Amino acid sequence: MDDFYFVEHAEIEDIKMSLANEDLPSAVDKIKDYFAQLDSVELNIAVTGESGSGKSTFINAFRGLGDEDEGSAATGVVETTTEPAAYPYPKFPNVKLWDLPGIGTPRFKADEYLKQVQFEQYDFFIIITSERFRECHVNLAAEIDKMKKKFYFIRSKIDSNIEAEKRKKTFNEQQTLDLIRNNCIKGLEEIGLKSPSVFLISCFELSLYDFNHLEKTIEQELPQHKRDVLILALPNISLEINERKKKSLQKNIWKLALLSASVAAVPIPS
Repeated sequence: MDDFYFVEHAEIEDIKMSLANEDLPSAVDKIKDYFAQLDSVELNIAVTGESGSGKSTFINAFRGLGDEDEGSAATGVVETTTEPAAYPYPKFPNVKLWDLPGIGTPRFKADEYLKQVQFEQYDFFIIITSERFRECHVNLAAEIDKMKKKFYFIRSKIDSNIEAEKRKKTFNEQQTLDLIRNNCIKGLEEIGLKSPSVFLISCFELSLYDFNHLEKTIEQELPQHKRDVLILALPNISLEINERKKKSLQKNIWKLALLSASVAAVPIPS
């Protein structure tokens, strides 16, 4: 019943008390206030990585935008982000993807970097590379873990790797993907990370490779109220995501019905 339990018992009792005391407008206001709180739930996602790793392109794709669409994050062959920049979802402005300054410079220190970008405001971190993961990625992940926050490793530009490998007579797409993933995991383990997970992503074709798996993993590890916000904000890139959106909306209908039934069960004084 966890998925259906979204109104605290005390709040329902408060509404009932208002009704019992012949204060119907007050009860209606309490219900409206509660749903207004639900609409104001925020989700802040931090995206970081080295310059040229595809951070901005990933942010645009994750929001259902192209690199040249209005409101898209700036992209380029050189680092274009010097301060954290927020990019809200077009239809869900309370859900924001943050483009963080690049990591990997000789002076980079993970702990100082997190203070610089104000890590407290983010719900979780996405760490992107377009090649091998390096020590700077592991150091950053270790600092995030100390703060009791989640992080996810993404290996981007998989579509370019696949196109390059297709020239070989012995090309096998699944074997190529497994090779890239295993190589990333091995590299992370060699520099101190235990049992890492790596998601292979093409920012130009999000429906391919590991994007659905990434989204489901993030969704499962978020608190319930933020989980629903994420799934509804995502672009409609696959039937699987559309089905999960449908289930989330159906679940919310039941939530409203349960609240309505709880309140309606109280006799309204004449």
